[in-house]
Amino acid sequence: MMNKTIHRFDLSNSNALITGGGRGIGQAISLALAEDGARVAINYRRDDEAANETVAAIEGAGGIAQTYCASVDQYEEDREMVAAIEADLGAVSILVNNAGIASRGLSVADTDPDELRRVVSTHAFAAHYLSKLVIPGMREQDRGDIIMISSAATKGLGANGAPYNMAKTAQETLAYTLSKEERVHGIRVNIVAPGLVETEMGRRLMRATAGVNNLRDLDATMPFGKVCQPEDVANVVRYLVSDKSSYVTGERIYCDGGGPLVASS
Repeated sequence: MMNKTIHRFDLSNSNALITGGGRGIGQAISLALAEDGARVAINYRRDDEAANETVAAIEGAGGIAQTYCASVDQYEEDREMVAAIEADLGAVSILVNNAGIASRGLSVADTDPDELRRVVSTHAFAAHYLSKLVIPGMREQDRGDIIMISSAATKGLGANGAPYNMAKTAQETLAYTLSKEERVHGIRVNIVAPGLVETEMGRRLMRATAGVNNLRDLDATMPFGKVCQPEDVANVVRYLVSDKSSYVTGERIYCDGGGPLVASS
């Protein structure tokens, strides 16, 4: 009897574009969707080495992946990237708007306007641009999926993070709007909102705000005894874009272990 590859979910007819797909959460999503059979387009802006390493890992496991360089907050670069993906792989059926940057943690009074424009553009404008560009191709397919990687920061919208809070809130608003517009075309739009995740961005954040150099030192204080891993987020995404979630759209799933632990009295 011939050996048969068994996928956790069957995405063998899918072409997935993951922005910021070579590092951190994006890399985990790229690897997970490739494992489920999708052909993966990995977007990156500067770190071509990480993107190429991710492609090599996918190809080494028998999958198909290519890299595409573009600054996602630039519409013309996005347009050229999507055209190249369509020529190489076919129409995009899964879009994961993952690329993101952090704000500097300053008050509104101390925030530079350029920082505000840069953060909001990266998270919100880019998601709008790319959704607009891939939707025509998605409408021609039986199903399409758009996933916004947001943040548990939208739960509390705390002080000293206005650019990031505004950007993620705008991105989520786009998702809710798109879910209503596009469900008649078979396109599902959902949000995954992680808390602290063990990525380079997460490590920089905790070094700057709490003086923590090793995130695993926080395991005992975190839900379920560990800091959230990129694979935890990727597993939520792989479910949402699978046929097991065919009746789910316009939803936000927090991937933060239920929020910070509260010490018992």
